Amino acid sequence: MSEYTAQILWQRDEQERFLDQKYSRAHIWHFDGGASVAASSSPSIVPLPYSVEGNVDPEEAFIASLSSCHMLFFLQIAAKNKLIVDKYVDQAIGLMEKDKNGKVSMTKVTLRPHIKFSGNKQPDLVMLENIHHQAHEQCFIANSVKTQVVTEIIY
Repeated sequence: MSEYTAQILWQRDEQERFLDQKYSRAHIWHFDGGASVAASSSPSIVPLPYSVEGNVDPEEAFIASLSSCHMLFFLQIAAKNKLIVDKYVDQAIGLMEKDKNGKVSMTKVTLRPHIKFSGNKQPDLVMLENIHHQAHEQCFIANSVKTQVVTEIIY
């Protein structure tokens, strides 16, 4: 068993407005590894200036977590298969909409990884599909959510 921590810090500070909901949504995520990330609500959900443009929002972080977890397992499996990965870029997309129960949720995340390999051994499409399938099956984050996670392989 492993345990992970994150501290989420928001403070009203000098903001006089709160009850009218016209307060800043800016906050900080502090992670157990030492990183701190400026966060806010998405400007598409809470309009500016109450959201902060340029900060990470929870929806983006959710998509990034799925993509990052998938990538880390992909790299591990590729290395075990003696494939040399030079670059891995994923333009992941999340779809937030009402689910079958009428609740707004992230219903689908599409991973769209583009990978560059070097060396004599180059994967064919079947091998890539197999590695992506294994990465998806092993991804802790994908195994923890009800969101449909799809991988579109760019070959």
